[in-house]
Amino acid sequence: MSEFIFGRNTVTAYLKSGQKPSNLYLFNKGSFTELVALAKELGVKPQFVDKHRLDKMVQGTHQGVVIEVSDYRYTELEDIIKQAKNKLIVVCDQLEDPHNLGAILRTCDAVGVDGVIVGKHRSVGLTSTVAKVSTGAINTIKVAQVTNLTQAIQELKAAGYWVVAAENAVDAVSYTEFNVDMPIVLVVGSEGKGISRLVMKECDILTTIPMHGTVNSLNVSVATAVLLFEIVRRRG
Repeated sequence: MSEFIFGRNTVTAYLKSGQKPSNLYLFNKGSFTELVALAKELGVKPQFVDKHRLDKMVQGTHQGVVIEVSDYRYTELEDIIKQAKNKLIVVCDQLEDPHNLGAILRTCDAVGVDGVIVGKHRSVGLTSTVAKVSTGAINTIKVAQVTNLTQAIQELKAAGYWVVAAENAVDAVSYTEFNVDMPIVLVVGSEGKGISRLVMKECDILTTIPMHGTVNSLNVSVATAVLLFEIVRRRG
């Protein structure tokens, strides 16, 4: 099964990652010198088509650029653990909105996260919408898709990671207070339900971002960004 990725920046990032798309479609009245050069390096011949055909391929602002790719490839959890450099991994528990996952991947790229883990069931996977929102980070951040998040977390703990859950609970500590000088797995929950009970049982530390206004929580992608940048800041 194929997916379509669109938008100049997103497609450019995909091609620069060295991955070869099945097809590259360009608006026949546009200027795409860099994209054509990148495609040539990969042995891909661009197809110049009219705007109507591009509009039929995708919904959204394609900027005259669309590529067709095979299903997105996931990384094995074991490979993320073995190749980790910064000892910082994110687990998304039952995340359903592709826009949130795309934004999280973009932040993970910005701070140097080693990998992201998502569930196979009741969770969003890697899609063209995720790719678009991530602005290319879908091609730079390793993503593992696992059948059982609880078992995956247990495997990470066995590898020496401490599991920190973003949870607004009574016994949660402020996001500026927990120890960051250790391998960390940051767990974030779904948009409505938060972190599931079984996953929560595996977490070592609960942390919260204090709210000083009238709302009691942040969007999950925003909260993830705040927590990750704070971890990196305090690690120096």
